[in-house]
Amino acid sequence: QVQLVESGGGLVQAGGSLRLSCAASGRTFRSYAMGWFRQAPGKEREFVARISWSGGSTYYVDSVKGRFTISRDNAKNTVYLQMNSLKPDDTAVYYCAAGRAVSYYSYEYDYWGQGTQVTVSS
Repeated sequence: QVQLVESGGGLVQAGGSLRLSCAASGRTFRSYAMGWFRQAPGKEREFVARISWSGGSTYYVDSVKGRFTISRDNAKNTVYLQMNSLKPDDTAVYYCAAGRAVSYYSYEYDYWGQGTQVTVSS
């Protein structure tokens, strides 16, 4: 069982930066791949980024490549999403998720956090 708690969301102007954190409980964190997803009002949840259990492999949706960076610290049971050059289209609730497969499909993730709101003003 893994429990995930996101933090770091907020209101930021376009062009600004935020760093999201996702703290995980349990000693098995390092055996899970981690992903970040987001859901904007009226839209389906979409994949943003994922990272392998070791941190050696990362993957991003095209719309955030070059602006967002996913990383993890297994000693702290935490995964991060550094978001730079934010745009109003990035406004959404951001969720972290843990799963056994390194995937960009939400159904392959077993555990989810409650989400943190990111709002980017123009």
